[in-house]
Amino acid sequence: MSDEKHRLTGIVDIYPALNPLGIDSVTRGFPMFDLDMNRIFPGTSSGSLAEVAAHDIIRDIEGADICIDIHSSNIFLREIPQVRVSEQTVDALLPYALMLNVDLVWIHAAATVLESTLAHTLNMRGTKTLVVEMGVGMRITEHYCVQLLDGILNLLREIGVWSGDTREVRAPIVSKDRGVGFLNSDAAGVFIPRAAHGTRVRAGDCVGVVLDPLTGAVVESSLAPSDGLIFTLREYPVVYGGSLLARIMGDSGNG
Repeated sequence: MSDEKHRLTGIVDIYPALNPLGIDSVTRGFPMFDLDMNRIFPGTSSGSLAEVAAHDIIRDIEGADICIDIHSSNIFLREIPQVRVSEQTVDALLPYALMLNVDLVWIHAAATVLESTLAHTLNMRGTKTLVVEMGVGMRITEHYCVQLLDGILNLLREIGVWSGDTREVRAPIVSKDRGVGFLNSDAAGVFIPRAAHGTRVRAGDCVGVVLDPLTGAVVESSLAPSDGLIFTLREYPVVYGGSLLARIMGDSGNG
């Protein structure tokens, strides 16, 4: 794209990382302050270094036409490319989410929204902000990156900031009126998937098994609670009672 900058008809600011110290230390937190950077917004101009950084980030982004907050998952889970929006903001954000070439738009109940995040803070201040989640923490999944880039260019074209060519984008599943099923482990052990991430399952299908690490015996078989799409699947094999194994977007229901 370096030779197509003339096709930009507006300003696009790119922030490779809002917490570079966290990336350098391979953590979600802000080193030396024991803080998750994305849990202290909007910050303050007179607090700790992390809080001042959060405050200045908000001041810098606030007022943009749109903001796309891109995340990988954590090291335990693999996610398909998805946009997450709250019920509070779905009317304003859904039209933009549909432009981003993701596989899923997951609409969260307002009660589950973390108010101290970058996205919530910007949305409450009138700057439309989409949260994209994809892949596995601390890794780059190249084909997901290409998929999202196509979506970003499509969105920029739709809002009049990009005049270059774009590819046709996919129509995502939207979680409105669809139930999300959660599979959690009841036993400790080693989780082995039996279904592939991003595929569809039927109710009762085996999504994975938990093995006793000493004997190799199956101590638990995790079965799909409904027909639907596996959009989250455990990547890290060690599990304990209560560990999340998978999320399944149901084909119907009240989500």
